[in-house]
Amino acid sequence: MGAATLPPDAAALLRRGTVIPAHPLALRADRTLDEDRQRALTRYYTAAGAGGVAVGVHTTQFAVRDHGLLRAVLQLAAEEAEQAAGARPFLRIAGACGPVDQAVREALLARDLGYHAVLVSPAGLPGADLDALLDRTAAVGEILPVVGFYLQEAVGGRYLPRAYWRRLADQESTVAVKAAPFDRYRTLELVQGTAESDRGDEVALYTGNDDAIVSDLLTPYHVTGPRGPVVRHFAGGLLGHWAVWTRSAVRLLADVHAARDGDRAARERAEARLAGDTDANAAVYDVRGGFAGCIAGVHEVLRRQGLLAGTWCLDPAEGLSPGQADEIARVHTAHPWLREEDAFIGALPTP
Repeated sequence: MGAATLPPDAAALLRRGTVIPAHPLALRADRTLDEDRQRALTRYYTAAGAGGVAVGVHTTQFAVRDHGLLRAVLQLAAEEAEQAAGARPFLRIAGACGPVDQAVREALLARDLGYHAVLVSPAGLPGADLDALLDRTAAVGEILPVVGFYLQEAVGGRYLPRAYWRRLADQESTVAVKAAPFDRYRTLELVQGTAESDRGDEVALYTGNDDAIVSDLLTPYHVTGPRGPVVRHFAGGLLGHWAVWTRSAVRLLADVHAARDGDRAARERAEARLAGDTDANAAVYDVRGGFAGCIAGVHEVLRRQGLLAGTWCLDPAEGLSPGQADEIARVHTAHPWLREEDAFIGALPTP
């Protein structure tokens, strides 16, 4: 089999750059799937102007596989996205992890459910060398196009050198990479490695660095490609942080794109978000607690907005850290673009 490809409209959207929230999991108090609220989340993202969703990823909780929920959450999001997005392009990206056979099964499921691409997590292959990781992405890439993923070590990732990203970009099925090491040096290595590939300009860069979203999006990365100096930009973001306050993220990315076209007022608006977005993420992702409450923090924002009924995670031991709810309340008060989201959500149909 050859490398899988994206439909032209989906490929154009991915290359242009868009907002892709990492889709959370809506649970009831007994930790069963709340289908109505799960569908409502997808409708919120489409209404907010997102260009896609990523489902079955870290924010969805990798444990959906252990609880037999992967097919259900993929299917619910695909159905709602198709209906709510209408005729406009809307990227459906499925997460896959584990050994090659598992990742291939999950990619086949995603293809059957109408997904466009697969975000392949580095988690699930402890101790695997780079060749094994690349063999896995190549196998998945025969089924659906691949989005590479640099996951921070605090939540299960590992160090991946510049050579890995060059070799991943060399694979014809690779259409994008998500940088989420939460590390400036490693992010630069990813950009450098991707640029060194002969296919580098065919691979879209997406930030997943929730602690440096605006910096990543505004920075022109001057690096070296096979034919000399090149400038690369992060086209958009695929983020757990953008699973909340999504409409404000859409406005931010629009300002970033306008700033690149020379709009100075748009640049100033984007730069004004630098500190505030990082401040908000520190609260939601529970930086003080070592990221222990990062999933529950996303849930807490959505609960406050009425989109979720509670902060329950699949693991009963996983929840908000002490003081985290207060921090989320503080940043909500401190930053006006976060409060503006409340009125928007309040106008949506209730779950």
